[in-house]
Amino acid sequence: MSIQDVRAEAMDPVEFARLVKGTPIDELRQVLRGERRGEILDHLIGGMPSAFRPEAAGRTRAVVHWRIGDRPDGGVDTYEMIIADGTCTLSPSADRQPQLTLNLAAADFVHLVTGNAHAVMLVMRGRLKTRGDLGLTARFPNFFAAPRP
Repeated sequence: MSIQDVRAEAMDPVEFARLVKGTPIDELRQVLRGERRGEILDHLIGGMPSAFRPEAAGRTRAVVHWRIGDRPDGGVDTYEMIIADGTCTLSPSADRQPQLTLNLAAADFVHLVTGNAHAVMLVMRGRLKTRGDLGLTARFPNFFAAPRP
């Protein structure tokens, strides 16, 4: 089974994470530069509120912007996430002032949210760039339970 042949929303998150793990990086990049990019990114971002761990976030109140690069036109896709009152919600538009902005390539984003990459390693390798609240930056990855491929 190839990532080019499946629909992320039709798969169990662990199965999708395993598929991502077994997909060569060049193939994943190609898919994320194609017509299925939005479908995959929207599905993964859309699943993050259900993976949210309120006990890890505690009383955190924050707006987080994900800026996912490598769009075919050279731009980025920006998603806004609001963490408050023990919940994580997504905004239809990224118009609030973020306390944290996360910038990374689409393939790195997919690896990160499927549990196939670790945020600290991506930062150390310069593939995940953060801007904003350093304390939130350190705690943020623990707010979500990633599938274990």
